[in-house]
Amino acid sequence: MRPARAIDIAVCTFRRDFLKDTLLSVAKIDPPPGFAVRVIIADNDVTPSAHRLVKSLEDAIGFPVTYVHCPASNISIARNACLEAASGDYLAFVDDDELVTSDWLTALLEIATRTCAAAVLGPVRAIYRSDAPALIARADFHSTRPVFVDGKIRTGYTCNVLIDRNAPSVRGRRFDLTRGRSGGEDTAYFTDIVRAGGAIEFSERALVLEPVTGERATFSWLARRRFRSGQTHGTLLLTGGASRLSTAFFAAAKFCVCTVGSAVSVMDPVSRSSLMLRAVLHAGVVAGVLGVGQTSLYGRVPTTGGATSHDV
Repeated sequence: MRPARAIDIAVCTFRRDFLKDTLLSVAKIDPPPGFAVRVIIADNDVTPSAHRLVKSLEDAIGFPVTYVHCPASNISIARNACLEAASGDYLAFVDDDELVTSDWLTALLEIATRTCAAAVLGPVRAIYRSDAPALIARADFHSTRPVFVDGKIRTGYTCNVLIDRNAPSVRGRRFDLTRGRSGGEDTAYFTDIVRAGGAIEFSERALVLEPVTGERATFSWLARRRFRSGQTHGTLLLTGGASRLSTAFFAAAKFCVCTVGSAVSVMDPVSRSSLMLRAVLHAGVVAGVLGVGQTSLYGRVPTTGGATSHDV
């Protein structure tokens, strides 16, 4: 008999060969008892460049696969295409440069059903190459975990998450297209879920692995990413009703404190680098509050936002 409930696993991709490894790791998961699993691939390239790869992996994946072509170069378009193609009770997102573990989906679902949360996050553990800078590997700046504020998670990410599609704070919600080229669209999406009364929980066991490529294992890449995250946070503070002047003042003060802290931490390279990145983050908040435009991470503005999908 067909399971009474269903989960969709969504992977957004843009010209990334590692997608094959991601999908083969998805093929090895243990499906949660009583749930049917389907995989949705959202190809954000101008042309359907990932279709041939996805088609060739259909048998290996083992689950039904829906391929969606949703041009171009705006990650929010791809994420929204996954939301629109989804039909299950739950929708899980994982990135196309990650590897899921066998009990990843079951671990997310256990927390979701126990807590009735609108979304459940899992940890992303960075895997560093042997030639990665020792400081970056030791500090582990690339791993991802949620931030707790007063014991609660106030926002989330799409690199490892399960969303309850029936939650009132989720129904009808879409990712902001204006953030789809700079990034931060996931932070805004989950912030709005919390503001609408939805809860976000965390599953320690729902582990995802992310190999860190050479170009990302640099301090300059980390600094650019922190600055952009700060810009997103600054704009979200304003939409939440915060004062522009006071927010900029306190962020600037935190920037100064972190900068001084990094200067006096000369004997501890990990602490020094951590404080420098915190300073960059707060500088980004100031920039976001003052309306400084965010750098494009996902290419040109699309001329159309349409998507076409079909089972492979």
